[in-house]
Amino acid sequence: MSSTYRLLVRDARQVVLICNDGEKFLTKHGMQNLCVIENGSVVIGRDGLIKAVGPAETIREQYPESSFDRLAGATYMDVHRAGGGIHFTVEHTRAAGAPELLAALRGRLARMQRAGTTLVECKSGYGLELQAELKMLEVIQEAARTTPINISSTYCGAHAVPRGKTVAEATEDILQVQLPALRERMSAGTLSVHNIDVFCEEGVFDLSATRSILQAGKELGLDINFHGDELHPMNSAQLGAELGALAISHLEEVTDEGIAAMATARTAAVLLPTTAYILRLPQPRARDMLDAGVIVALGSDFNPNAYCCSMPMVMHLACVNMRMSMPEALAAATINAAYALRRSHTHGSLEVGKHGDLLLLHAARWEHLIYQLGGHQELIRYVVVKGNVVVDNDNVMDL
Repeated sequence: MSSTYRLLVRDARQVVLICNDGEKFLTKHGMQNLCVIENGSVVIGRDGLIKAVGPAETIREQYPESSFDRLAGATYMDVHRAGGGIHFTVEHTRAAGAPELLAALRGRLARMQRAGTTLVECKSGYGLELQAELKMLEVIQEAARTTPINISSTYCGAHAVPRGKTVAEATEDILQVQLPALRERMSAGTLSVHNIDVFCEEGVFDLSATRSILQAGKELGLDINFHGDELHPMNSAQLGAELGALAISHLEEVTDEGIAAMATARTAAVLLPTTAYILRLPQPRARDMLDAGVIVALGSDFNPNAYCCSMPMVMHLACVNMRMSMPEALAAATINAAYALRRSHTHGSLEVGKHGDLLLLHAARWEHLIYQLGGHQELIRYVVVKGNVVVDNDNVMDL
């Protein structure tokens, strides 16, 4: 029997399943009542999927011949804030070769993995013209192929209006040049892209331009997952709900009407505590969104001016600054974040049939992952992706 399974984690003091009934997301009540098994075990099959999870005694009875090692997985390591910020990065991105960009991306993904991340969204958006955007998307695809972390790829050609162009000209270039080229590459099977993003903001892409670009992306089969209502109340949330957006990020300036629209449309709100913290913006209205029944997710907003690779830090900030509870923050960073990338059927909770992605902690209770500010490097012992140990923080120098 031991050859049938890749990994057995047994007799853990707590196994935090998040949910256990196939839920694709959790709203306020469910987030406050996470599924936690005291003294539990998890079995991950050779295909990297969870085969069993439950009380340790039950797992021992189900798998009496499971004598393989407790951890037998194979080790694997190998702003538009003022306009100028984004354009500075655009210049360097355009000048950089694909190998240089790939090396930088791999390094950042490795840091995120060590902090416990097993699924990440990677965006383009620092090219702002066809060849540079395609280069970024190709680099993201190569990283997805050659690293253990799971990646959802987002085209964000409408991240800023290129220097020397008007909003109308930039929009036309995206609709007539960039998206048709993207369609051709996707149809040929040479490029995989999952989401489309637009920075809907005053002085960037207005509501009309945003609508046109998002609709065109949706026609390509891309999920709508865009920047909205960050610096000004643009009615982005209402637009996203109308278009059937999977998710909208930021939302520091969302209105009551926008919150209600997102709740009705089941559009996830991806809140970014690092953004408000670093830019001294108003905190996203997490409590109002939760009370209204919005699907609240958390993200890091990793970029040159929100340089945070740690979701434990993000969850801590969400609890302190946005007044979320620790169970709410954990659900927002797991099952609801997976929902925002249309991955909650395979990721985001420890349920039979899902990917065997999990963290093993040196802690009496799971809450310490959030409670101990900056302590995740000492708390996270192993990071597991599909049953393979991809990070061993006790021997990090060997990886």
